[in-house]
Amino acid sequence: MTGLERDKPAVRILLLEDDDPVRDRLARIIDGWPGGRLVASCATLGEAIRQITDETIDLLITDLNLPDGHGVQAIRLLRERQPEAQAMVISVLADDRTVIDAIEAGATGYLLKDSDPIDIVAAIGDLLAGHSPISSKIARTIVRRLGGREPPSGATAPPPAAADAQLLTPREMDILWGIAKGFTYGELAERLQISKQTVPVHIRNIYRKLQANNRSEAVYEASRRGLIKL
Repeated sequence: MTGLERDKPAVRILLLEDDDPVRDRLARIIDGWPGGRLVASCATLGEAIRQITDETIDLLITDLNLPDGHGVQAIRLLRERQPEAQAMVISVLADDRTVIDAIEAGATGYLLKDSDPIDIVAAIGDLLAGHSPISSKIARTIVRRLGGREPPSGATAPPPAAADAQLLTPREMDILWGIAKGFTYGELAERLQISKQTVPVHIRNIYRKLQANNRSEAVYEASRRGLIKL
């Protein structure tokens, strides 16, 4: 960590997750990140509401289904009480209505619970940098809900333009296919037999070439250009 990073105040994070093992796992990830400070680790909506009311929060990381309510309620309260704060969902839920409800409530990131620790830390960094980290499966849900349609039976997508087809290297196309399928960095590295540290390098190159800021934008742009089919 550089001197400038040491001088930056720690990001105050509130964790809301009712499953004990998952909450402990996420808390360890946050505790292991030098840029963050875990304000509280809550198992119920009621506990989180008290923290949002009494403490200054920079980032809420929340599940959705809770024993006494729904994570969307915490997101809405945070948006009302602390509008500068960010909210990121980490959930197993990926149906259209749940995803859209969370985003409309104010969530600016949405990951699935099978995300690797490196993905979660990278997502926090992306979110705080002004991006919207979203798992590829969630991106497909958003694209489908906000205007994407399945082609008619028997129809095929038009072939990509020659310039687009040559835009990405074969390895980058492998990575792009993987993130569109929702694979984590670790799964991509294992499947492609490459170093886990090189996966983010390839992904940054893909983002640059497709002029995308996150996975969802990259998958949408690649689909629009005919590079991949969702």
